Order: sequence, then structure tokens, then C-alpha cells
Amino acid sequence: MASEIPLRNIWILFLYAADLVQLQGRFERDVEQAQDLPDLIGRLMAHVVEDRLHRNLSRGYQARTAVLPRVRGRIDMLATEAGQLMERGQIACRFEEHVMDTPRNRLVRAALERLSARVSARETGHRCRSLAADFARAGVSARRPSRAELATDQIGRNENADRMMVALARMVFDGTIPTETKGASLQPGDETTEHLIRRLFERAIGNALRIALKPEGWSIAQGRRLAWPVSGTTPGLSAILPGMQTDIELTHPETERHVVIDTKFIRILTRSNHRDEILRSGYLYQMYAYLRTQEHMEQPPSLTSEGILLHPQVGGSVDETLVIQGHPISFRTIDLTAPTTEFASQLHKTATAQARIGI
Repeated sequence: MASEIPLRNIWILFLYAADLVQLQGRFERDVEQAQDLPDLIGRLMAHVVEDRLHRNLSRGYQARTAVLPRVRGRIDMLATEAGQLMERGQIACRFEEHVMDTPRNRLVRAALERLSARVSARETGHRCRSLAADFARAGVSARRPSRAELATDQIGRNENADRMMVALARMVFDGTIPTETKGASLQPGDETTEHLIRRLFERAIGNALRIALKPEGWSIAQGRRLAWPVSGTTPGLSAILPGMQTDIELTHPETERHVVIDTKFIRILTRSNHRDEILRSGYLYQMYAYLRTQEHMEQPPSLTSEGILLHPQVGGSVDETLVIQGHPISFRTIDLTAPTTEFASQLHKTATAQARIGI
């Protein structure tokens, strides 16, 4: 995409994607002063981490075994007897130790170190480097945690500061720190940057829908895998049959409405040999497959499921609908390049209008 996306709009997408929209307005100065996307993430990381250090980092428990002169935790009888430790006045123990070296803190230290080397703004780079050193002095190791380790380190509902810190750190390792030209906006062009905005766009739309519609009785599912309604296959087909996975699905039990939303970070129109611009046929076929193949696999069967293909706006806006064999399919856009207040309003309207109003 050639359109410039203001950093403020990237920030709003991030807040929705990270489920932290309640923090909007708290970091206006950092957003305003950022030179580019890496600088913005670095400034925000430094701001949040400095606050956490002032109020003490979160601790966690780490399982340990040690030979001690007194009992701590549980006695490891096998190790104690095998080593004849009691004869020397010692006991093998298994216990949990309260430590700073948690997966979330290791992730943040690793992110600060990466940012310090990649941020072009000297002041921001220095702040990140200094904070990474503070983590090291607090006993946080430099080893970046695995996905499995992070999955076990659950962040509580009341730990918004940690959630913000970890969400920013994840961005650093999500292919989201490309090299940008200085200025007030981001110019998507390279593959890394496109990947960033696409992921934020998908997550932001899903969370915006959940925030707006869940109180009204809608259930929101993201990334659900669909099965082909096949009645029989040859032995080798399962290895080569492509899968189907929706981006977002909305279901309202009372009205029995079912809406499939597919977000595409690409122009909604493409050029044709016969017409200047047309809708992308491949996406229409994809949505048609999502809706028709699931007609008798849903509970209850849904013969009127709705589909929405949602794209970022490039050029003029699009809001068109057709009905194919009982299934309404809409093509809509949202302008990522609009002024920030207008963009935020569009995002909210997108969330509330998609399912409240019949297509």
C-alpha cells in the first residue's frame, strides 16, 4: 500500500489489538514526539518500564532443588538417602523461590536490548539501554523466553501496566521494528512493515467488535478452523487438501444471525483487462466457500450466514453488498489514513455497524 498511515492511527490500532483501548490518551506526549515507529515503541516501552521499576517489577515463582542445612519446602528423600546427606547435617529439598527472573521480565529485557540497537533516536536508544541494564542488575537474565514459557506466565486482570509492557515487547519480536523514514507517519512498503500493520489491523477489528458487541449478546470467535463437508476422500487427499480458517465470526443466538468477517490488508479493488477496477474475485470465492460449505455444519444449520470482506481504504471508500443463494456478502473499507479522531470514529462505527444493522 502506498498510502501514508499516521503514527497516531498505528497507536490506536495497537491499543485495540492489545486489548488496552482504555489506556488511550495516557501517552499522548510520547505519541506526539515520536519520530518514527521504532522510536514510538521505544518511548512507550521506556515510559512503562520506568514506571514499573519505580513500583517494583512483578515477581514469580521458580522451582529449585538444593542441598541445605535446614528444611525448605519439601524434602527429597531419595536424594537425601542416596547421598547420605543427613550424616553431614544436610537435606536435599525441593522448593519454589520468589524471583525477578520471570518469562515476562526476560521478554521485556530482550526487547529493550533490541530496541536500543535499532532505534535511530539517540535519547530513546539510551533510555532503552539503561533500562535493560537495570533489569540485569535486578537479576533478570538475558535469555529470551520461549512461547511455552510465556504461555505459563499469565497476566492478571489488574496488571494493566504489565500487560502494556509485555504487549509492546511482543511487538518488537513480531517482525514489527522495520527501518522507517523520519516523520509523523509510517510509509508501508517493505514486507516487514506490511506484516505489522496487517496483524494489528486484524486483531484491532476483532477486539473492537468484541468490546462493542459482547454486551449485546454477541459471541466473537477469531481464527476458527472450518472443515470441508466431504463425504469421502481418496487416501492421499488429506495431506494436500487446503484448510479453511476464518478471521472473525460473530454469532447472535437470539436472532440466529451468523456473520463471517475476513480482514484483508490489501486494496479492495484490482485492475481488469475489460474494466478499470473490479473486486478481487479470489476473495469473493473464498467467502463463498466459507458460507456455503458450513450451511449444514453449524448448530443450528445456517442457510443465511452473512459475509463481510473488510479492507483498508485506498482511494474512494467502498460499501457494497450482494446476495448469493441466500447469503449476503458485503465489501467495506476503513480509512487508515484519515485524521486520528475520524479514524477512531470509523473504527468504532465499524465495530457497532457490522452486526447491529442487517445487511
